[in-house]
Amino acid sequence: MIGISSKKNKYTYNAYHIVKSFFPGEEIIQKVEEKQEPLMAVRLPGGSCFSLAPEEVDAVLEGQKFFSEEEREQAVKKEVTRRLYLYLTEETGRTLAWGTLTGVRPTKIPMEQLEGGASEEEAARFMMKKYCVSPEKASLAAEVASRENALLSRLDCEKGFSLYVGIPFCPSVCSYCSFSSSPIGQWKDRVDAYLDALIREIRYIGSRAEGRVPDTVYIGGGTPTTLEPEQLKRLLDTVTECFDLSNVLEFTVEAGRPDSITEEKLSVIREYPVSRISVNPQTMQQKTLDLVGRRHTVEQTVVAFELARRLGFDNINMDLIAGLPGETVEDMEDTLRQVEALHPDSLTVHALAIKRAARFGQEGRTADLHAEISGMVEKAYESARRMGLLPYYLYRQKNIAGNFENVGYAELDKAGIYNILIMEEKQTILAAGAGASTKILLQNPIIKDGGKEVNLVRAENVKSINDYIARIDEMIERKGEWLWR
Repeated sequence: MIGISSKKNKYTYNAYHIVKSFFPGEEIIQKVEEKQEPLMAVRLPGGSCFSLAPEEVDAVLEGQKFFSEEEREQAVKKEVTRRLYLYLTEETGRTLAWGTLTGVRPTKIPMEQLEGGASEEEAARFMMKKYCVSPEKASLAAEVASRENALLSRLDCEKGFSLYVGIPFCPSVCSYCSFSSSPIGQWKDRVDAYLDALIREIRYIGSRAEGRVPDTVYIGGGTPTTLEPEQLKRLLDTVTECFDLSNVLEFTVEAGRPDSITEEKLSVIREYPVSRISVNPQTMQQKTLDLVGRRHTVEQTVVAFELARRLGFDNINMDLIAGLPGETVEDMEDTLRQVEALHPDSLTVHALAIKRAARFGQEGRTADLHAEISGMVEKAYESARRMGLLPYYLYRQKNIAGNFENVGYAELDKAGIYNILIMEEKQTILAAGAGASTKILLQNPIIKDGGKEVNLVRAENVKSINDYIARIDEMIERKGEWLWR
């Protein structure tokens, strides 16, 4: 067991995630002791201790200028995190690929540097020095940030917006999944009622667009292709009727599960200005598919992909997960060999994240810190390069195995713009559907409770399908308050 005691609550989040990354199998007990002298104290298994006195941090910050007390507190927090990290690297003899960073958007740091005039190399060096990020990850983040900047320059982020539509159904629920999705078989008699509510919300958003046109449209979930062909047509008809898509940069339908894809459904999608789809195997190892509850075969993935190609889809993404239970680097190499034979236009590689809401998390399963994931991630990077795919977006998750990241690779003109927007929060994203989260960028920042100034507000829809159907008017009102005030 590991004990963490902090003088202030604001130090606890980073401390927990840094310690957990070094000791993934250990139970961690945290407490806040405002009267204690050290800013932070940590007791590790075996009895070794870390303690950081306030004057040690004051000495580091001496001479620096701060414009507010909040700014100084943030500097103190970063220094506390940095000192704890350096102590743990010395105690364990190991480092973390992302150093002291615990957030989901590490590319924000190099992006700020690039926007300030720094080069990619300078942005990478800043991450290495300030946050102890490894040279490889710092270079990756800077490369991704540079590519994101180039892609986002094609948008009018202030006047435009993106539309997300959520379909919360899947053929079956994977054991590692924590998204708001439910087995379609249990909801067959409620799908049309769900679509009724969803279409009401989409029409409302369209009526409030006020001449604005979406830059991107993303229909995700869940698995949108669990809908029957006539239901898909009804949904896509609504989207095309409610919004001017004549200049849309990207229209994605996440076909996702190969066992939900049919020629009839893909033919329906082809009738609309859909420019990008996903066919997501997660792995090409049948033993793993069976283990995690994905009720499709490797052959179905190949058949679905080739069918999509024959029907004319020229921008197809595939998702893979590194670190699925029982898989080795050799399994990943075999999966990548099969994927390369199909040659998708983009490849998204996720490091497994065990979340409490997923069945793996509820069963108490944990992943070993590195569990061969490092080798899998490296093999995926090499495979993407062989296919001519370059990294264009990157994000991390809580509880991600081995302190790694999720990376999207794509051909230069096939990058998923919506993926960048959802991570970088540089544009309003209007979202419809159960569990969907609308993010509205305000032209004029507001002061929230607690005195913090913000320029982004969120309007969350309820996750429960039944509640969403019953409370659709409330869901509409939640976002209506903020739409282009």
